[in-house]
Amino acid sequence: MESETDIVELTSGLSFADTVARLKNAIETAEMTIFAQIDHAAGASEAGLTMPPTLVLIYGNPRGGTPIMLAAPHSALDLPLRALVREENGRVLVSYHPAAAMLRAAGVPETMATHLDRAQQLLAKALGT
Repeated sequence: MESETDIVELTSGLSFADTVARLKNAIETAEMTIFAQIDHAAGASEAGLTMPPTLVLIYGNPRGGTPIMLAAPHSALDLPLRALVREENGRVLVSYHPAAAMLRAAGVPETMATHLDRAQQLLAKALGT
């Protein structure tokens, strides 16, 4: 990570499917909810286009996100958290925007801006990076 406003990008040593499974398991084990998953490759296929495996996981926990959204309603534009999993040039990559920077930009008080850092750090832990 170059700065806290950049996209964090992790390289997985696992296959695409195993990476997604490992992330889902880590999210659920941490008592968070996967609210949705968007399969961009499937959408491309339905439109007659091809795209490497590309999936967005939307996850979080209302106990963590709700107080933040109450303190700064615009933060709801960026919550719940998202993680992009994609395959590129034979590598599997996991990317996300650092939550603290997003939340500060949405007007979240500094005392709350880092509350979701652990929810993102578990992604790296799940991949062993």
